[in-house]
Amino acid sequence: MTVLYKDTMAPLDERVRDLLARMTRQEKLAQIHALWLLLDPEGQHRLREDGFAGTSSEGWQSRLANGLGQITRPLGSHGVEPRQGVQALNALQRYLVENTRLGIPALPHEECLVGVMCRGSTLFPGPLNHGATWQPELVEAVASAIGKEARSIGCRQGLAPVLDVSRDVRWGRTEETFGEDPYLVGVMGTRYVRGLQGEARDMLATLKHYVGHSFSEGARNHAPVRVGECELNDIFLLPFEMAIKQANAGSVMPAYHDIDGQPAHSDHRLLTQLLRQQWGFDGLIVADYIGVSLLYQHHGTARDAKDAAGQAFAAGLDVELPGDDCVGKLDAEDREALPDATLDAIVARVLTEKFRVGLFERPYSDEDAVDFQRPETLELARQLARQSLVLLENDGVLPLEEERYGKIAVIGPTAADPLAHLSGYSFPVHSLHEDTQESAEQVVTPLQALQQRYAGRISYAKGCDILASPRSGGAVFPGDVEDSASLQIDSPISEDRSGIEEAVVCATQADIALVFLGDLPGLFQSGTVGEGSDTDTLELPGVQQMLLAAVVASGTPVVVILSGGRPYSLGGLEDKVAALLFSFSGGQEIGNALVDVLSGEVSPSGRLPISVPKSAGAMPYFYNHKFKSSGTPISRSFGARYPFGYGLGYSRFAYRELKIETPEVAITGEISIEVTIENIGHRDGEEVVQLYVHDRLAKRVRPVKELKAFRKVVVPAGAIATVRFTVPVDMLNYTDRPWERIVEPGEFDIAVGPSSNDLPLKGCIKVVGDESRVLPTTWKMESTSTATL
Repeated sequence: MTVLYKDTMAPLDERVRDLLARMTRQEKLAQIHALWLLLDPEGQHRLREDGFAGTSSEGWQSRLANGLGQITRPLGSHGVEPRQGVQALNALQRYLVENTRLGIPALPHEECLVGVMCRGSTLFPGPLNHGATWQPELVEAVASAIGKEARSIGCRQGLAPVLDVSRDVRWGRTEETFGEDPYLVGVMGTRYVRGLQGEARDMLATLKHYVGHSFSEGARNHAPVRVGECELNDIFLLPFEMAIKQANAGSVMPAYHDIDGQPAHSDHRLLTQLLRQQWGFDGLIVADYIGVSLLYQHHGTARDAKDAAGQAFAAGLDVELPGDDCVGKLDAEDREALPDATLDAIVARVLTEKFRVGLFERPYSDEDAVDFQRPETLELARQLARQSLVLLENDGVLPLEEERYGKIAVIGPTAADPLAHLSGYSFPVHSLHEDTQESAEQVVTPLQALQQRYAGRISYAKGCDILASPRSGGAVFPGDVEDSASLQIDSPISEDRSGIEEAVVCATQADIALVFLGDLPGLFQSGTVGEGSDTDTLELPGVQQMLLAAVVASGTPVVVILSGGRPYSLGGLEDKVAALLFSFSGGQEIGNALVDVLSGEVSPSGRLPISVPKSAGAMPYFYNHKFKSSGTPISRSFGARYPFGYGLGYSRFAYRELKIETPEVAITGEISIEVTIENIGHRDGEEVVQLYVHDRLAKRVRPVKELKAFRKVVVPAGAIATVRFTVPVDMLNYTDRPWERIVEPGEFDIAVGPSSNDLPLKGCIKVVGDESRVLPTTWKMESTSTATL
């Protein structure tokens, strides 16, 4: 007779109760942590042992007999061929299913921010590229493709998307965000979750880093966050709320920092009261790697590992990742640190998700069914890269028409470097922090694609390096030294100028120079951007500014293609270059995507998801600031050279008419707005029509403008398009008291245009009601739109 928990026809909650009742306390504890193992197809698994593994090394093999909650990055932990990696994962699952008393499989998770982070997977563009497309449906399609690749290797939980809202681009993890606007981040994050999880939610998306991680002191990694409760809710919590309530996100990961002295990993108000009790979140809360340990190692709010585990699980945590650093220190019989009722509630949630994703029915994966790099997947990667390219300057030099330019000089340190076009959370870059070097040969570099497209017409000079050597320097973490404030760390950035002269000669002998500049991704100072690779300047790393100045002085028209995870200043040369194009982290198809746009086969249609500040002195800067943010008098450094939402194409658009069909609207109603735009250029093009709102009078200070709707529209040359927006009045809310969103009656300015700083169509609506309305738990979070020609 089949026991109840193995009966696939039984209700899920009954299966969970039955299995939970059969478990010993040791077996329950085994379900609330992971192990970071280097798996072997023959079952000779090894424990990863380093300062970041987060695993108690003593007796892990014997503890495995009680089962295991999760397996950390089975294919992403080290360089392994996918087929062999699946065999090794199956070996571990087979032991758990066949050799433990209850046969509970482990839930495997992988990083998947820009594709599954393991050898051979598709290397998609970075999250800033996603935001720059302003195409939610494309983001959902890409996330769906990532989910398919992940499922094919047995992954059931992906540690993505990142829903941090960019506030200060000096922060190294800016590259992981969708942008600086909470609504844009929320929309893109919601679509990413829907795509990755699928309708069945048989794979868990993980929202991170909960919450406010991007607003750290000085934009320094892990630094404390100083933000009021209302701003926290309006800006940083909104994307999480949208993805949970609209996309049923399966998992949430707390951040490393503290807010007003309260570490996120032990914050009961955020993890339990808000997430579960108020929002109705029903998934798993998993620790950021060694985040529980940091409660006693760095924050000093716990006495030791045992105390840290007690605090985190009492606050609402479900699973310690990446190992059992703290859970492993718990005495199985110590019910004071982790009471039975708390443990049972946690394990019930863990088992629920394991049943829900089908682990009990399908614990193994087909080693011959690894599904990487399909043609349609590569086309999606190319499409995303192409749609995200943002043209910021163009004096008419682009597109590169065949008859105008015979010889083309390709110059710069990022032109031929595949790693320069990847995110820090792509496998080839991430592996740099290990003692390995993974191939990035599937990346089509700009130089390769240009040589193919303009065969026989390309000359190349690197000009300079960004880093003195690929692995110069080294990360120093808090606690590694007695006093980090007095620490002096040598910079790994190259100051070698010897290649500049060759680059100038290369440019002089050409009709046009394409100069590729930017940064290099790398964790913990192994690069110039990425996790732990923060900066104190927006100047181009190394001697790139000198290289650009020398090439511009040659007199040859210069097109700058700037790649990387944050915007940089060109030191005033923005006015002297013929064109400037941002490509962010374009992924493995970046070369092909660039040629599509540079050649004129496709018109650039990306728009900035982050502002490009005038200087580091403007930081933190974001378009939706408060009126008094500019200081008294206005600070010279304040503002953005290129504003949020900005971007050019190969055509021009005129904004003709704004019709507000509902000048007065009930406080529970919807605002209907119609906009007419005309393509007045000679080429077909795409325009991102953006709608912003400003609350004229409120009890609390409101931003100068807030994005509330957008739509990318394809408009043929000479054609007129009508875009209709429907904006729920609910979206005019703000937080009056902690976690309480209200809408007030009153007047709101409406402005529509091609960027946050260019809004030619303006109007006003009046929200009518007797008093302020407190929004219910379920409120209307998104606008809708249609477009007709």
